[in-house]
Amino acid sequence: MSKNEDSLHWADQMARAIVEREQTEPKLREIVKEKGYIVYDEKTPSGSIHIGSGRGWVIHDAIAKALRDLGVKAKFVLSSDDMDPYDKANKDLPESFDQYLGMPFRNIPSPVQGYKSFADYYFKQVTEKFKDFGIQCELESTGERYIKGDFNSAIKTVLDNFDKIQAIYERFYGEKPNTLFFNPICEKCGKIGTTWAYEWDTVNEVLKYKCMKNHVKWAEGCGHEGEMSPYNGNGKLPWKVEWAAKWPTVGAACELAGKDHFTHGGSRSIAIAIADEIFDFPPPYPSTRKNIGKGYEFFTVGGKKMSTSKGAGIGFAEATEYAPAHILRYLLVSTRPHAVIDFDPVNKNDLILLHERFDKTERIYFGVEEASDSEVAKNKRIYELSHVGKIPSKMPIQIPFSFAAIIIQVVLDVDKAIELLKKLKHIPKDAEKHDLKELIERLKFAENWVKEFAPEQYVFKINEKVPDDVKAKIEPKQLECLFKVKAYLKEHDEVDEKLLYDQFYNIARSVDINPAELFRAAYYVLIGKEKGPKLANFIVTLGKEKVIELIEQL
Repeated sequence: MSKNEDSLHWADQMARAIVEREQTEPKLREIVKEKGYIVYDEKTPSGSIHIGSGRGWVIHDAIAKALRDLGVKAKFVLSSDDMDPYDKANKDLPESFDQYLGMPFRNIPSPVQGYKSFADYYFKQVTEKFKDFGIQCELESTGERYIKGDFNSAIKTVLDNFDKIQAIYERFYGEKPNTLFFNPICEKCGKIGTTWAYEWDTVNEVLKYKCMKNHVKWAEGCGHEGEMSPYNGNGKLPWKVEWAAKWPTVGAACELAGKDHFTHGGSRSIAIAIADEIFDFPPPYPSTRKNIGKGYEFFTVGGKKMSTSKGAGIGFAEATEYAPAHILRYLLVSTRPHAVIDFDPVNKNDLILLHERFDKTERIYFGVEEASDSEVAKNKRIYELSHVGKIPSKMPIQIPFSFAAIIIQVVLDVDKAIELLKKLKHIPKDAEKHDLKELIERLKFAENWVKEFAPEQYVFKINEKVPDDVKAKIEPKQLECLFKVKAYLKEHDEVDEKLLYDQFYNIARSVDINPAELFRAAYYVLIGKEKGPKLANFIVTLGKEKVIELIEQL
């Protein structure tokens, strides 16, 4: 299945397009022959990185896997843009860090001990989670590439052709920038965001610069004026130029980005023009020398776009507190990159619905649930690309996430929940611990979800005694119904959920009451709320003895 040419999945479509494109671009063909297909991405570690960035990482990881499934050499590479300047105060850090504004992130101390730098800390915050998300990639540092000299050739090309790059900017923006397109690191104060290079000696390969006091609003330069070689980590190219320079330097065959970068005249447009006209190199998929292509859509939480620098939204590193990593990966793999994802795991039932979708895909993959041929192909490929770790030989034991939340609130303990599930025949009595791994993880997550994030409608506590104020709310006809429910439970050693559900309606009809009134009264008695889990299933789960005990208190 993984090499099925008829796969409907977007990652396979992109992988085939990348391979086909390589055949039409000689320079790309040369690099692919040497390095294989490099699926590239990068992130500036300016603060806690949000889950929206994780969308790009999972997309690139899925594309790299789809390429390998085509039988070609491919890998996903993620770079930390740690040479970028600290250009906005981090709200999570003390004001003392403001002294570093304008300096490269890699040269700023870590706010937490045990890390090499500011950049190292925030980058590792997320990359240490990659195993949980099933993301396979090589990690690198843009700063290290500068220091090793990987960019030296590109830097000389840019400085030798700065006038042509100025013309490209003027073509897009109607204005020619007064810059050589290189930011030295000031030898005196160590800042990179405040420097201005104004003269390039192409023969001796020396750059003259000033560290300007009022060059930018967010940092103040020291006023030093000097000259230096631009090579081996003495500075960096500005973002849009650097993006173009990275593609031939790294050998990128594919690099997507958020749609905000793909607006006409935006950073991708400039980078494509520079790559084509200055470096004579084809930009990576989905762009060509002349067409920008499309970026992926935003990942919003509750309709709000997220920001790394502002600390808005859910951080990638903390996302697994709100939803299991493999479920989030499934969400990202099953959704086409050009579709907006709006996911809110707090105070909504988004998480329950997402688990239901995942469970259905899993059942279809293992042939437990029937589907059309196209749906089988689609869901099988989604499962292959979204599964974290080795796919098991048989389908893992499933219970709905909503039911896991009920069970854990009834027994308040994962081990007891397993015992109850066996007793209720939801799982085999002889199930071994390794068979229950996914189920135990789901119960533990459901327990945390109920405590921290679940909407009120999914949270309850079983009454030990029926409170007096609840007794006062029960009307005579409701009371008569409850006593009939009690009698029915006493008459049956084993209670069947479907028969019990039908019996509720028979009892309500016999007393001439709306069934909703019976349900309301039962929930008041059991959990002190007007609404709760599906009543028949809830009573079976709770056990008829407890239900009888509470009704007898009325």
